[in-house]
Amino acid sequence: MQIDWIWGLVGGLMIGAAASFYLLVNGRIMGASGIIGGLVDRTGWSTWAERAAFIAGLALVPMLVKPLYNVPVVTNITDNIPAVILAGLLVGIGTRLANGCTSGHGVCGISRFSLRGIVATLFYLFAGGLAVIVFRHLLESI
Repeated sequence: MQIDWIWGLVGGLMIGAAASFYLLVNGRIMGASGIIGGLVDRTGWSTWAERAAFIAGLALVPMLVKPLYNVPVVTNITDNIPAVILAGLLVGIGTRLANGCTSGHGVCGISRFSLRGIVATLFYLFAGGLAVIVFRHLLESI
C-alpha cells in the first residue's frame, strides 16, 4: 500500500500548526503574500525583521531538510518558460486582487470561518482546475 499521502498530511499539519503559532504569537494572519507584500510596498517595514525571517525560513528550511529524506527526482516539469512566467504573473495578480494567497485564505481564513477566505479558496480551486483544463488539455502547453 502506498503511503505517499502521509507526507501531504504531515505537511498540512505542519502548516496548520505554524499558522496557529504565528497567530497566537503575533496576533496576525500567516499569509505569505501579505508578509511579502508588506516588504515590497513598504507598509510592513515596522516589522521587516520578522517578515524577512519568515521569508528566509520559507526558502532555507526545505534546503536544510532535503538531505534527511529520499526525495525522488522530478522529471516531468515543463520546459515551457513562457508558461511558467505567465503562471507566476497570473498568481501574483490574483493574489493582489484577492487580498491574499492560498495560505492566507485557505489555511487561515477557512480555519477562522471567514466568509471571504472560504469564497476566495473556492475561486482558487475553480481557477486552478480551469487553468489545467485550458493549458493542458486545450492548448497542450503543459
